[in-house]
Amino acid sequence: MGMLSYFANPARFMRLSNWLAPVFYTASAVLIVYGVWQGLWAVPKDEVQGGDIMRVMFIHVPGAYISMAAYGAMAVSAFIWYVWRHELADVAAKSIAPLGAGWTIICLSTGSIWGKPTFNTWWQWGDARMMSVLFLLFLYLGYMALRAAMDTRQKAARASAILAMVGILNLPLIKFSVDIFSSTLHQGASVITMEGPKMSAVYLWPLGLSALGHTFLFGAMVMTLMRAEIRTRRAGALRAQHLAGS
Repeated sequence: MGMLSYFANPARFMRLSNWLAPVFYTASAVLIVYGVWQGLWAVPKDEVQGGDIMRVMFIHVPGAYISMAAYGAMAVSAFIWYVWRHELADVAAKSIAPLGAGWTIICLSTGSIWGKPTFNTWWQWGDARMMSVLFLLFLYLGYMALRAAMDTRQKAARASAILAMVGILNLPLIKFSVDIFSSTLHQGASVITMEGPKMSAVYLWPLGLSALGHTFLFGAMVMTLMRAEIRTRRAGALRAQHLAGS
């Protein structure tokens, strides 16, 4: 609990993120540019995965990974706020939501681009993987809408925290939908499996570095939005004090 309180201090976070966010932005730029270069020009095309269209994988897979990881982080932050009322956790959850929604849209759109020449369809209603990821997007949008609909910040934090915690049940469905439902068009896991990666190293290393780049970018953007939210709340508190004293 003491360690949690230490890292939940907004002043410490502002000092840490002041130099850490630029480091993350720089690392993300280097890694993402490298991943895109590898994906578009360096690695050979794979006829099994649709030929040249498989190059979208270097954006689609990081998008899918971040969309799920972001929701997990949002739900954990919501849980921390709900149990211990650490305001920085609520700031984190609120900041993560729009970013998670953005990466989920990237995942869905690039998946459709990849799926059209591979499976001859942009979208298949009833496909377990597609529908569970679409539901993930609705969870993000619902979280943001719920926060906006409440008349006080405390009500918004409480209601949205409950939604975030309940919605985490969707993550295992996304992960194991291909194994549970045989009707899905989506291929099975090829990076993280019990037997190890099934993907050739020529694709695996650039893909992993691209995903790491997206991770740094996500972290940097979360810190940026959190810093903005902290400043907004401080300004609101100062304004309330000024109005109370006048």
